[in-house]
Amino acid sequence: MEEELDVVIHARTEIVQVLGEEPACEEARQVIQALMVLVNRGMTVGTPDVVTAISMVKNDEIDKFVALYEEEIIKDNTGKPIRVKTLGQKLYVDSVKQHDVTFGIGPAGTGKTFLAVTLAVTALKRGQVKRIILTRPAVEAGESLGFLPGDLKEKVDPYLRPVYDALYQILGKDQTTRLMEREIIEIAPLAYMRGRTLDDAFVILDEAQNTTIMQMKMFLTRLGFNSKMIVNGDISQIDLPRNVKSGLIDAQEKLKNIHQIDFVHFSAKDVVRHPVVAQIIRAYEPAPVKNEGREEVQEETE
Repeated sequence: MEEELDVVIHARTEIVQVLGEEPACEEARQVIQALMVLVNRGMTVGTPDVVTAISMVKNDEIDKFVALYEEEIIKDNTGKPIRVKTLGQKLYVDSVKQHDVTFGIGPAGTGKTFLAVTLAVTALKRGQVKRIILTRPAVEAGESLGFLPGDLKEKVDPYLRPVYDALYQILGKDQTTRLMEREIIEIAPLAYMRGRTLDDAFVILDEAQNTTIMQMKMFLTRLGFNSKMIVNGDISQIDLPRNVKSGLIDAQEKLKNIHQIDFVHFSAKDVVRHPVVAQIIRAYEPAPVKNEGREEVQEETE
């Protein structure tokens, strides 16, 4: 807090002294008071909470900080409550609850995958859906998994590690394995979605920036009755060939006015990793503009 707000803090028993320029001291006071509200409610305050509070005070949003902690989505496998950490995450969670299809677009570290899996598990536990389906394009292998050694699980696992990490944190490894064996949770490459209709399911497409237009159309038209879809991606990290337009960018253009489809955009303000990560993302923020320009050139040449 001292480094980020450029103040000196002395804490003795119940007295906290903040030294520095008046605006910086006022920001520190607001952060400390906001964190104390959580402490007084019996919550454990950790580094991510402090980082979030500092980020929000810098963006004149500290008055909304405590509200983020008022709703618990679910408890993880250790009994720890899972809550949103940023305003962007709250918008995302609210959007998923209110829409059939939600697109989460933004940089890495904003919690898109983890929140999507959390919401899927919550829906499953509440009996709102009967199964969870998680997929992503294996673009690094050219989606040609047949050319890779090993069985399907061995081929897909490296590409879906963030999904597994989220499932293990929420459900634990043993329960995740049991649900996968019963095919209540299915993890598969995008190519395996073709020809299916997904009823009573919570379906998540991760790394959607690496889908082609036809792959995106194929995926979205799998939506069945009593199902929800989340499509996550980062348009600054497209790994497709330069002459191939991202299905995620195309979907933003074509689907933005369709009722029950919503787009939530994350920014560096929503990064819940180390503060330096947010600074790195801001440094690279001009890149997506260049990328979208490239896509416009592609449209002309396709």
